[in-house]
Amino acid sequence: MKVWIDQDLCTGDGLCEEIAPDVFTLLDDGLAYVKEGAKVYATAKGNPQGAEGLANIPDNQLDGVIESAEECPGECIFIEP
Repeated sequence: MKVWIDQDLCTGDGLCEEIAPDVFTLLDDGLAYVKEGAKVYATAKGNPQGAEGLANIPDNQLDGVIESAEECPGECIFIEP
């Protein structure tokens, strides 16, 4: 499964980073982004949508990613098969 964040909806609360820090990170712009290891899916204009902005979810992180999506106040976390 894969995950991406719509930065236009992100409120920057950081709950996702608290719940699943191996998958989500907040950058200097105050918004959350997805990551795979050291690779953060971000550009100067935010997270590219589509395949470039999708991060693979490690099996051991899936529950945390689902919880992050459910708890997110901005409803900006999207999980795809």
